[in-house]
Amino acid sequence: MVGSPDRLAQGARLEVVGDADVRRVIIDSRRAQDGDCFVAVRGTVTDGHGYIAQAVASGCTAVVCENATAVPHGIAHAVAADTRQVVGPMAQAALGWPSRKLPVVGVTGTNGKTTFSYLLRDILRAAGQKPAMLGTIVYDTLAHATQAGTTTPSPVQLAELMAEALAAGATHVVMEISSHALDQHRTDGIDVDVGVFTNLSRDHLDYHGTMANYLAAKRRLFRSLGPEATAVLNRDDEHADELAEGLRARKLWYGLSGASEVYARIGEVDVSGSRFTIVHGDQESSVATALTGRHNIYNCVAAAATAIVLGIDQRGIAAALSGAACVPGRLQPVPVEAPFRVLVDYAHTDDALRNVLSSLEPFRRSGRLILVFGCGGDRDRTKRPEMARVAEEFADVIVVTSDNPRSEDPESIIDEILVGFSPLGMAKVTVEPDRRLAIAAALDAARPGDVVLIAGKGHEDYQIVGGVASTLTTWKRPPLQCAA
Repeated sequence: MVGSPDRLAQGARLEVVGDADVRRVIIDSRRAQDGDCFVAVRGTVTDGHGYIAQAVASGCTAVVCENATAVPHGIAHAVAADTRQVVGPMAQAALGWPSRKLPVVGVTGTNGKTTFSYLLRDILRAAGQKPAMLGTIVYDTLAHATQAGTTTPSPVQLAELMAEALAAGATHVVMEISSHALDQHRTDGIDVDVGVFTNLSRDHLDYHGTMANYLAAKRRLFRSLGPEATAVLNRDDEHADELAEGLRARKLWYGLSGASEVYARIGEVDVSGSRFTIVHGDQESSVATALTGRHNIYNCVAAAATAIVLGIDQRGIAAALSGAACVPGRLQPVPVEAPFRVLVDYAHTDDALRNVLSSLEPFRRSGRLILVFGCGGDRDRTKRPEMARVAEEFADVIVVTSDNPRSEDPESIIDEILVGFSPLGMAKVTVEPDRRLAIAAALDAARPGDVVLIAGKGHEDYQIVGGVASTLTTWKRPPLQCAA
């Protein structure tokens, strides 16, 4: 949709000086072409105001910024107090508000967002719908499926992806919304119809500083929901009541007890999967899924509750959950020609690691649990010793290694992890900073009946060292191959 700066600025409530024909909205000056409107955004690393001249030189006919003195003479422009808050509405307006033309489900929480999204997509597909999915692993618009760069992309890319999904015939958009995205206003301008909360535990304190700030970022999603929207909330999480306060949206509670409107009555959880009954009012539906662990039952119930809001039949929901495939990098089995099991998982917080390791407890009846894990560099340092304590509690053999050290020294990160082990626990620990060698050590240590869990990276096929991402796609130990 082509328009004037005035037209695009209406949704953002801006006053425009000058006039021009605008073709699209951009925030990256390197993408600038004739007829673009460049919105200068102050990022965490760079400031878009320093690239206004470059954008104009490349053809931009309009600029939105926080200081008009940076705009070349004669260029149409508008000034905003915080451009992060206006770029989303402007990008949506430029493309005809695609988020208003199909139901949008936005899920947030520390853990479970990706599994929830895959499960809901499976349910919708089984019901004959055509959901697009945007999240940590992939941006799938139905027209194209591309590897995700971040859990939640920029406001401009979100608008473009939603427009592409709409044109491709999508019936819904299922999207993961990170706390960073909420804090940075990346989802402003998107009309979310169903907001879903999975859980909240310690993570991203390197960015948010405190748990209170982290919770406040999550709350933004639910405060943005209108009266026709629905908030699907985890009754069993200690932070849910705070998120529910003062909402205009309808609320639907889910959990693992009758205190919730939609809940799971657990039957059996073992190495083969989980069997439970979904209860909603007087309806009960049995589910038998290959996904194991209480955390995955929560994910299933969250997806079921959301599907109920979207009008999907409960029997169809249960059937889809029973047939759901393994989510990439989430307790994903790796085919091995060996008398032991190998799994990869994305768990990179102490809470997520506890959930995954506890779900593997039944495997220890026939063998040992061997764990490979590390902690990310330039990220929340407080969870490093906590992850060690969880590892010591559940694992029999532990190999501590690197996991995206980024700008930090890998051995310094490992030293901070080791602080969390007791002297007795250290007897179970081997340290190997090289991730490939660490995995090889775990495999060499494995005996018949053991389970090897490679935690932290899940679906990721790279390692970030010193700001450079290098491919990490194989174990380099035939015949075993896996993203590690």
